Amino acid sequence: MASERSMTTSQPLITEWPLSPEATLGSSVRTKGIERELRARLPRAVRKHVKAETGRIALRMPKDEGDEFKAASVIISKTLEGIEELPVLPREAEDVLTISSRERHKWLKDGRLQNIGTRTVKMRGRSKKVTFHVFDPRHIEDVLDRDLPTVWREQDAHEVAENRRRGAGKAALTRAGKGKGRVRVVKGARQADGSPPKLEGWDAFEDEGLLR
Repeated sequence: MASERSMTTSQPLITEWPLSPEATLGSSVRTKGIERELRARLPRAVRKHVKAETGRIALRMPKDEGDEFKAASVIISKTLEGIEELPVLPREAEDVLTISSRERHKWLKDGRLQNIGTRTVKMRGRSKKVTFHVFDPRHIEDVLDRDLPTVWREQDAHEVAENRRRGAGKAALTRAGKGKGRVRVVKGARQADGSPPKLEGWDAFEDEGLLR
């Protein structure tokens, strides 16, 4: 009996909350971001006991920490209210949309990828704060559902090809312009009768004093 009672009292306190696909957007990076958001709102000693798992948030604490467990449960419950609207961070957006950092920067700059503001945080181990853009999760979801990254990549590829074509055309015109009006002088050239070739307009050219 003693051993059974010992096993019962040693069992941890466990509670779980559902985590919907609308919140995670199907991204493990986004899921981890939600976990960090929850931990940031909890006392430091409790943070390690919260874990985001597939489809759920779990809180597991020792049996003798009942008060801390209850307090943490309340905080987590409140934080999870409306968690689907938690702004999407840059790395999360890249993972959800399967895009590169370069594509994110380009599409953000030209307005195709829309941000809802910035967020400033102090990274661990860094003295300076870091500011970055954040995104509306519904906008990211819409971009994903419409497969816009594929469309945008095709547009970018067409733009690059068009720019190259224009660049090649300008280069050809430049080369043609440099060669236009050139007179090829063949040293020692003579006419059929052996006399030097006649230079038409030479007298007028010399009268203008252009050779003085």
